[in-house]
Amino acid sequence: MTEKPYQPDQIETQAQRFWADAGTFRAVEDPDREKFYCLCMFPYPSGRLHMGHVRNYTIGDVVSRYQRMQGKNVLQPMGWDAFGLPAEGAAIKHGMPPAKWTRENIAYMRGQLQRLGFGYDWERELATCDPAYYRWEQWLFTRMLAKGLAYKKKAVVNWDPVDETVLANEQVIDGCGWRSGAPVERREIPQWFLRITDYAEELLAELDGLDWPEPVKIMQRNWIGRSEGVEVAFGIEDSDEVLRIYTTRPDTLMGVSYMAVAAEHPLAMHAAQADPELQAFIAECQQHAVSEAAMETMEKQGRPLGINAVHPITGESVPVWVANFVLIGYGTGAVMAVPGHDQRDWEFARAYDLPIHQVIAPAPGDAQPCDMATAAFVDAGVLVNSGKYTGLTSADAFAAIAADLTAAGRGERQTNYRLRDWLISRQRYWGAPIPVITTADGQQHGAPDDTLPVVLPEDVDLSDGGSPIKKMPSFYETTDPVTGAPATRETDTFDTFMESSWYYARFCSPGSDRAMLDERARYWLPVDLYIGGIEHAILHLLYARFFHKIMRDEGLVDSDEPFSKLLTQGMVLKDGAKMSKSKGNTVDPQELIDRYGADTVRLFVMFAAPPEQTLEWSDDGVQGGSRFLRRLWRIVQEHAAGGPAGAVRAATLNDAQRDLRRAVHATIQKVSDDIGRRYTFNTAIAAVMELMNAVGRYPAADAQDRAVVAEALDAAVLMLAPIVPHICHELWHALGHESAVVDETWPTVDAGALRSDTLQIIVQVNGKLRARIEIAATAGKEDIERAALADANVQRFVADQPIRKVIVVPGKLVNVVV
Repeated sequence: MTEKPYQPDQIETQAQRFWADAGTFRAVEDPDREKFYCLCMFPYPSGRLHMGHVRNYTIGDVVSRYQRMQGKNVLQPMGWDAFGLPAEGAAIKHGMPPAKWTRENIAYMRGQLQRLGFGYDWERELATCDPAYYRWEQWLFTRMLAKGLAYKKKAVVNWDPVDETVLANEQVIDGCGWRSGAPVERREIPQWFLRITDYAEELLAELDGLDWPEPVKIMQRNWIGRSEGVEVAFGIEDSDEVLRIYTTRPDTLMGVSYMAVAAEHPLAMHAAQADPELQAFIAECQQHAVSEAAMETMEKQGRPLGINAVHPITGESVPVWVANFVLIGYGTGAVMAVPGHDQRDWEFARAYDLPIHQVIAPAPGDAQPCDMATAAFVDAGVLVNSGKYTGLTSADAFAAIAADLTAAGRGERQTNYRLRDWLISRQRYWGAPIPVITTADGQQHGAPDDTLPVVLPEDVDLSDGGSPIKKMPSFYETTDPVTGAPATRETDTFDTFMESSWYYARFCSPGSDRAMLDERARYWLPVDLYIGGIEHAILHLLYARFFHKIMRDEGLVDSDEPFSKLLTQGMVLKDGAKMSKSKGNTVDPQELIDRYGADTVRLFVMFAAPPEQTLEWSDDGVQGGSRFLRRLWRIVQEHAAGGPAGAVRAATLNDAQRDLRRAVHATIQKVSDDIGRRYTFNTAIAAVMELMNAVGRYPAADAQDRAVVAEALDAAVLMLAPIVPHICHELWHALGHESAVVDETWPTVDAGALRSDTLQIIVQVNGKLRARIEIAATAGKEDIERAALADANVQRFVADQPIRKVIVVPGKLVNVVV
């Protein structure tokens, strides 16, 4: 009989056609079955998949298929994070509207995902640029507006003069726009915000209960940044004004030598009216980015305002400066400067020859150096030079100073958060319109429900720069929904993080046109496993958690958190660097699929490294994966050519048959744990490869040999089916099964097969491995010791040396100490 050749393109096409025709991955709610919702972070439709996508989505597909074989009702959807600035740039470059460019990319990338055999329920596919999707985002925003959770105020923002839009702090790289490269300016313009700070404590507290990687939880805790401190009121000399600051170190209050305010602070703006030099400095400050990271790295500069504050305890005069490292949007836009105990304040004081007072000394036994001439002493300690507080510890001084300030009406204890309200408006075109109408009297109202969605015009020309809807009366001219008088629509669009903050929930209610979410969402949510890059650890995941709580409070979901478990996969590197077009080190997944087949690509990305670690690209590794699949194919085909195998008769097996069967069930046990619990797919694959090596070496001489080999091949195909599903679809039939392997259950461990009459024991001499011996499983310590000492290699290393003791660990090892 001629062996059927392995032709990946044909086999994979046939398997995919079978799954599509059978509706294999269509998810249907079933309250009688345990659900498993597996979701990978959806992609931006840039045009082509990259290897990072392939790795991410293969992980999700392997887990989904495994859970399906466990009998669970699995949902694995896919969609497109379709809005965003890159589409505008590409549209200008290619001379087409962003909508057309985006949808063409979606069509191509959908085909790539399908070619990789991912088991998605395509009936639930969504794109965030579709009005049917963002309609409900607009609806939720109007509810937030009515509750006061959405509001508009003037804010100092990072303005990209080339892209003509506001940038988040994270989009400012070395003072320049992340996309345009243009120097970023600071501008004060009206912006829309969401009060995420109202949920700060809940967002912080519930991190403890999440099954997420600890580094991600630490990053979120730090971003939320809960702190205990004191708000202190400094008077202003010859004025009724008060300068309020927040400090987490009231124990250093006696060391204040100057105050610093932001360039946009009212005190600075007022002083600048009569000081051209000060005006110029403030204008210069406004050319810099509004980010804490930028503040940390820039040269610290400032100018005196010519006014003094009044110390709230001593009554002494404290000069007030304007400084480029103070941000108006953080806290009160002012700080008390203690150069003796804050390094930034110390550097500024040294630069401008300002006093440096030591008021904290190291605690007894603290070896930290304390030399004000070389650096600030930033640790807690014992107060010195602090009047009645001298001698107190920092902790005791915190309480004492806070109490005195409160009693004097010049301060109060506060809990503050580093987290700021979420700026959600963007002055660009390709995004969901913000559904707000401004009436003739200047009042702003959410668009009525029956007018939603506010549809973004898609047939536009971006060649003139800026957002075209700001120049389209047909878009922004409307009427007051109450009086019918002329009114205007908001022409800003939502930050694209809005769309990605709730898409996971909409997958659970596809086609719902009467509600944002329906009862189906309660069945599927929360997501059981969410998979994506750790670069999304802060913003996306935090915003999604916030949105989930908003939806909960609207009665749309009944869970507190969106993602029960989080898996963060590492980057894909080549030549030691992250793959990127600029480095010329990209690998096109499509070329690999065309050359080797989808299964080889899937196998390589799962085998090359554990999911949370970086994956170093290796052409040899891809070729090795291809060779393994061809060997698997050959072994199965050769076995199948011998005809059907009988059943295993466990009671009559010889030693060799029992050994192979033991290896089969030990492999099932290991792979089940590696995939189902540990997500260490590389070690699972290695275990199956080792099993196939044993099968390849096994001489199948009689019917029971063939029966044991058949059991091994069945198990191997079942265990590999989530990872390389196409070849396993074909091989399962070759092994004589009429069912589809995708519909099979996961193999179970036969505990009896794992039992052995003998054990392998490691023998060490002075802690170094010298032998492996086979002994009866029932052997006692004396028999084990006798067998170990009788081994020829052990005797060679013991030689004539006296044996001091023999340590026997039953079932594991013997250590002979000489």
